[in-house]
Amino acid sequence: MADTRGTPTVVVDDVHITYTVNGGHSGGRGAATAALSRILRRGGAAPAMRRVHAVKGVGFVAYRGEAIGLIGSNGSGKSTLLKAVAGLQPVERGRVYTQGQPSLLGVNAALMNDLTGERNVILGGLAMGMSRTEVRERYDGIVDFSGINEKDDAISRPMRTYSSGMGARLRFSIAAAKSHDVLLIDEALSTGDARFRRRSQARIDELRAEAGTVFLVSHSNSTITETCERALWLEAGTLRMDGPAKEVVAAYEEFTAGPNPKTTAGPNPQTTNK
Repeated sequence: MADTRGTPTVVVDDVHITYTVNGGHSGGRGAATAALSRILRRGGAAPAMRRVHAVKGVGFVAYRGEAIGLIGSNGSGKSTLLKAVAGLQPVERGRVYTQGQPSLLGVNAALMNDLTGERNVILGGLAMGMSRTEVRERYDGIVDFSGINEKDDAISRPMRTYSSGMGARLRFSIAAAKSHDVLLIDEALSTGDARFRRRSQARIDELRAEAGTVFLVSHSNSTITETCERALWLEAGTLRMDGPAKEVVAAYEEFTAGPNPKTTAGPNPQTTNK
């Protein structure tokens, strides 16, 4: 049966992503001990390298007008996959095809901490591909949307004085001021208050109506179900499920409520939107 959902904007075809890290432990006391040993060793033997297979054979197709949530446990490969779609993370095997230039917006997006919010709006807008005229025309709207000026003149202060939530709201506001073929959002909505989340969700709906595709990585299941109609669930680097957001979130919540979700493999419940 032919697919009637329109134009594909992102095709991820059997993608594998690996990278190497120092030491033989992934976290906890072992990682801290290894880090201390490296500091004390000072010029000794090179530390052991560990290969991490972060994304394992993931494949899906995203279509114009979709908002797709990515969910999964910490370390499941969500942010790594998003970076690969944005062209910022090389893949070891498989291919990523995109229509237009994807734009990645993350909580750690690189604005300049020593510059004022005002200067960052200008530089961020230029980095997003706006002209200087477009930045001037949209400046007031960006600041108003972020809400960071509601209590004081925060826009004139250096970014290093902002809370993490203020910085995330400003980053989202800059990125959302321009339409994108593919907009990738990594945790940006989870840091705002309820009012900002409502504004953000409304803006995502507008971006979709302007013929774009939105990917959202979030640990807030309610944000995913309220914002997205489709979700991808990644676990330990594999795609466990692809389907309607409410169904995928429900399956993920059942999985995480189990006795030991980190070790309970179980059957792969993957479904697709084919």
